[in-house]
Amino acid sequence: MPDVIKLLSDHVINQIAAGEVIQRPASAVKELMENAVDAGSTKIKLIIKDAGKTLIRVIDNGCGMSDTDARLCFEKHATSKISTADDIFSVTTKGFRGEALASIAAISTVELKTRTQDSDTGTLIEIEHSKFQRQEPCQCETGTSFSIKNLFFNVPARKTFLKSDQVEFRHIMEEFHRIALAHPEVEFTLFNNDEQLFHLMSGSLKYRIMALFGNTYDQKIVPVDEKTNLVSITGFIGKPEYAKRTRGEQYFFVNRRYIKNNYLHHALQSAYTELLAKESYPSYFVFFEIGPGKIDVNIHPTKTEIKFEDESMIYAILKSTVKRALGQHNVIPPMDFDQEVAFQINPVKSTDILRQPQIKINPDYNPFTEEAKANLKNAGFTQTARNEHHKGERQTFIQTQKIAPELIIPKETILHFKWHEQWGKEYLVVAIDEKLFLVNQRLAWEKIFFEEASVALKKKENLPSQKELFPQTIQVSAGDADIITTLLPELKCLGFDINDFGKQTFIIYGIPPGVESGASQGFLEGVIENYKSSTESEIKNPGNAFLAKTYARKMAAKNSRLLSSEERESLLERLFTSNSPEVAPEGKKVFVELSPDKIETWF
Repeated sequence: MPDVIKLLSDHVINQIAAGEVIQRPASAVKELMENAVDAGSTKIKLIIKDAGKTLIRVIDNGCGMSDTDARLCFEKHATSKISTADDIFSVTTKGFRGEALASIAAISTVELKTRTQDSDTGTLIEIEHSKFQRQEPCQCETGTSFSIKNLFFNVPARKTFLKSDQVEFRHIMEEFHRIALAHPEVEFTLFNNDEQLFHLMSGSLKYRIMALFGNTYDQKIVPVDEKTNLVSITGFIGKPEYAKRTRGEQYFFVNRRYIKNNYLHHALQSAYTELLAKESYPSYFVFFEIGPGKIDVNIHPTKTEIKFEDESMIYAILKSTVKRALGQHNVIPPMDFDQEVAFQINPVKSTDILRQPQIKINPDYNPFTEEAKANLKNAGFTQTARNEHHKGERQTFIQTQKIAPELIIPKETILHFKWHEQWGKEYLVVAIDEKLFLVNQRLAWEKIFFEEASVALKKKENLPSQKELFPQTIQVSAGDADIITTLLPELKCLGFDINDFGKQTFIIYGIPPGVESGASQGFLEGVIENYKSSTESEIKNPGNAFLAKTYARKMAAKNSRLLSSEERESLLERLFTSNSPEVAPEGKKVFVELSPDKIETWF
């Protein structure tokens, strides 16, 4: 039998490694920007075209490279960060494995320009398909400029699996955010398709957070600061009232390296016990400084996973630090016994005579005399008056809470409901013919509003909009601004009247009927977070399923309440005349059917 095992060429090895190290354009952005930080740069510029598929360029003013180092850096496992195996456990730089540049060169066309401070000329290198095309002196600024063109041009399968430009650019933005947050002392600039999105000046961490995610974060976060012999914890955490329904701005950094750690996330989340609404997540920007010998960063090529020597102790320290920060900044109001009325007791003098309290009773009092009844009437409502008062309140509540008048259907068109009633705020009970139905009111509203939104989005017809008395201005992060700009036509179909004011600012002039004035920002935040968590197929769906679902959930939450008889009939009519009324947008049952035969089996 002939020999079948053979050594792979360096080019094939690099292509295999690229599949693990460079998974998408954002991976290349991460590696190049981390190299720029490790080079001691104070200014870093990132230029992107076509979500990195056409061009990724990173320009820095760091230390630069000699002509020999410039060529050697593209070799497999060539690095300036470590020399021995022991160095792995004391490394403080972002990179150290020497895999990234060799992997990038195997799947793209690379141009490198670099010059050191003490050199009169720089070095130009061009590589294609891991092969050096040319190397020659050039004129350039001190530092390094990496240009990656036609990423994955020779790996068609990987290129096929890339998402849309919008999705891929979101991943690039996320990597940009992580590195920019880790190094607020560095000036960063980001260009996308020749448009400048960010110019972040060097400054404090809080300034950097506000520059990335909006000036409103000045009021949304509180600082954390704790130093122990094991670990130092600094940064900012979000106030509970600004928590979101999905995990948005949540960042852990260990020695300025971004990491993902569910165990530490649980510690931080548990510190908010009883402060957050169900399924809400706070923002946080938390930095750990710990001795390099007490952690292992060599777990995965992406280096976002870290092993701690004493993870349980760090868990406890983080939890107590967050709790203390929330208490110190009155997010958890401390009980001040000095201010409690119950504890303001007058001191007793030694000369005072203490007597037992006496209860005075009129044994001749008769509550049924005309005089007693008159006194009772003058003191407050009679029972009948109370009942009338509450009835009036209820009628006022129903009138002010009614849905738009057009939702009420004339009686002659209503299905033959023998009987219907409300069971708490959650359920409706309705009899149709010989069957009894138990309807989940919230899911019924979701079904109705989902169909309404889906039709409007497919036909590009605008639902009714009510003008805001005072237009609301909101400011969001650059990534969120891009999402809102993309969705403006669809949001208009749903009843929103929004204008792009520039500089990540939007003015809301109109909102859908049923959305409370001033609550539109929360509505839009829900749309943004659901957009981020939606698949590309959901986003591209002709009916924009994710947007219709978000609209339905928000509108259903506003309308799930006690209904009048007329409103119940309207809701039930719209539900039972819809397509597949028994299934909600998320696939849950809207109602269950109880027939006499089924009920008979219970007895």
